[in-house]
Amino acid sequence: MTLNETEADTRALRIDPILAAAGWGAVEGSKVRREVICPGRIMSGGKRGKSLSCDYVLIYKGHKLAVLEAKKASVSHRNGVGQAKDYATRLASRFAYSSNGLGWYQIDMQSGSEGDMALPFPTPDELWNRTFAVHNNWRDRFGAVDFETDGGKWELRYYQHRAITAALDAIAEGDRRILLTLATGTGKTSIAFQIAWKLFQSKWNLSGEPVRRPRILFLADRNILADQAYNAFSAFPNDAVTRIDPDTIRKNKGRASKNASLFFTIFQTFMTGDGEPVYQQYPADFFDFIVIDECHRGGAKDESEWRAVLEYFEPAVQLGLTATPKRKHNADTYAYFGEPVYTYALKDGIEDGFLTPFKVRQMASTIDEYVYDGSDDVLAGEIEAGKAFTEDDFNTRIIIPERELSRVKEFMSQIDQRQKTLVFCATQDHAALVRDLINQVKASTNPNYCHRVTADDGAVGEQHLRDFQDNDKTIPTILTTSQKLSTGVDARNVRHIVLMRPIKSMIEFKQIIGRGTRTYEGKDFFTIWDFVKAYENFHDPQWDGPPEEPVQPKAKPGGPDPTGGDEGDPFGGGDDTTVNEPTAKIVVKLADGKERAIRYIASTSYWSSDGRLISAQEFLNRLFGDLSVMVPNEDALRAAWSDPDNRENFLAQLLDRGYDQDRLDDMRQLVDAKDSDLFDVLAYILFTNPPITREERAATAEKGATKDFDGELQALIVAILRAYVANGERELGSKKLGQYLIARYGSVAEGRAKLGDLAIIKEAYKRMQVTLYSA
Repeated sequence: MTLNETEADTRALRIDPILAAAGWGAVEGSKVRREVICPGRIMSGGKRGKSLSCDYVLIYKGHKLAVLEAKKASVSHRNGVGQAKDYATRLASRFAYSSNGLGWYQIDMQSGSEGDMALPFPTPDELWNRTFAVHNNWRDRFGAVDFETDGGKWELRYYQHRAITAALDAIAEGDRRILLTLATGTGKTSIAFQIAWKLFQSKWNLSGEPVRRPRILFLADRNILADQAYNAFSAFPNDAVTRIDPDTIRKNKGRASKNASLFFTIFQTFMTGDGEPVYQQYPADFFDFIVIDECHRGGAKDESEWRAVLEYFEPAVQLGLTATPKRKHNADTYAYFGEPVYTYALKDGIEDGFLTPFKVRQMASTIDEYVYDGSDDVLAGEIEAGKAFTEDDFNTRIIIPERELSRVKEFMSQIDQRQKTLVFCATQDHAALVRDLINQVKASTNPNYCHRVTADDGAVGEQHLRDFQDNDKTIPTILTTSQKLSTGVDARNVRHIVLMRPIKSMIEFKQIIGRGTRTYEGKDFFTIWDFVKAYENFHDPQWDGPPEEPVQPKAKPGGPDPTGGDEGDPFGGGDDTTVNEPTAKIVVKLADGKERAIRYIASTSYWSSDGRLISAQEFLNRLFGDLSVMVPNEDALRAAWSDPDNRENFLAQLLDRGYDQDRLDDMRQLVDAKDSDLFDVLAYILFTNPPITREERAATAEKGATKDFDGELQALIVAILRAYVANGERELGSKKLGQYLIARYGSVAEGRAKLGDLAIIKEAYKRMQVTLYSA
């Protein structure tokens, strides 16, 4: 009876009734849902790596209490145990179950106990009480409030649900300082919104009783972050939300608004005021809950004058949001908030498929360093013969316009100039120079192709940024900046990040990388063009590794270090400035012929499946190892490749191991076989066979076609071979044959009328490919 039963049958006939009998889906507040945990790593050509879906997630009062993996009745009920444990770990579920509808296996992920279980299946209340032995009123009240998903139009990602639940559980337990660490681009503002929504709707407040709605403050250090959050909270009633900014305060005769539930502002506004700072207009216990965005930059820093704001509102529960794991540079942040209640790393986001992977082009040149030999013209300043300058000196101490022009020409000649690009420069003046050089060499005729966005560009720059962020607009296509765009730029379609200044801080480096990780349709990866050896940060043990116990920084003499204006540099000094930057710079014009002599050597690194950047050679070695397992000898490779169906299966196996089409195409360049078939590239890597070109292969196959096929069939095969020479082995896929028939004859039916039975045409198509790969 069970032999012909599918897994879907088992679920419908055996498992669903058991869960329904236990009240799952019927008891108020309980839900049973199939959950796509992650879509799988983004690959080239719109493909994805392996996705993860859980058959059953059992939710009660907003908590994912258990997962259940189903198998068909004809296999062991224990077959799903490994998957169930993996899903329960990802979703933070206390219990994991595996069942074939006949037998049931249970795992307690907290105690580690596991084994076969007898029915009936536990009810929602029973699982709740097992998960939470101690009753908590606020946990129940939070659970009674549904997430705001715009009528079910979208669902929270699993890590967002975990972050929200972890923060709410901490609030319910009475914690006053809470930290969430999630990679840039994973939706920290959305997480803050959902937490605020639950607090607002449940009437949580510091009194401990649901007698009024809370007063919630969203605090950032940049207007763009505060504005983005303000707009993201649009589901709240209009009269519940207010923006505290200088214009509003001025119109209100110097008084800040108090008549709302949710308040949005920046530290700089709160610190200003006539006589007393704005924040002191509020009683110390006015706010119940405060969200500090990018908290590693702001008030959580021991020496920041902004710390006074957080200390003043000490009674409030304070939630810090950051993208950076604990490091020596942000030890004070972790000391203030404590260990994060939840962490989601960049490498997790990329492997899950929620963030876009990247590759790094390392651009070394003959003018990365400069020694003045007396032959070049000094247009400004003074310089001694023999004086050497390194990357740190360029555009802060010395300016060589021809050097910058050579870099601009180099990356502009290699990128698709229609794709959105961010260029990070040393100073605001440098950003202006690079802007002008880009506009001088661009292919576009639009005068607004490239703009600078820095502190000095004010409202005009902000408008350029808004236009750049609008995915429906293509102009401006490139923005140059110094510090300002390293954070807070939610532009999903950024395809290139160009580094033309050194990145000294690991925290800032991760923020800049985060400008490109946001996903967008058709965006398979983004590229970092690294002229300044920033790639060395990837080899630092701090790069996206586990949190470390940092050395606590000692207080600097002289008291707090003010951080400047609205767009303050988060890493010291004002925005778009360089600390101790000389006011007068040396300007050098290279002697005739020197600019033409500048040469670049580029190499590529790739993001690996274990969350680190590896060189092209390491990637090649890894590919050799995986191919050796898949292909025992050359005949096996030829057999896998000669048949279009087998070839597709072979490429699918490579894809599962992380080798997508884009990376395999890069291997052509690495082994100097850009005009060869991928078969020849793989044969070279495995067996050191000298690669031949597609044209040479096609010429041999065409001779065979003239012998094996006649008339119109021969003409079709020759046309396919010529398409193969031009575009590669992708022209030989199983599905391409029908496209050729339609293109050449108008329809498949017409093709059959001209050529004969479809089976004959398919056989000729396959025979041609056997001949093509016979040598």
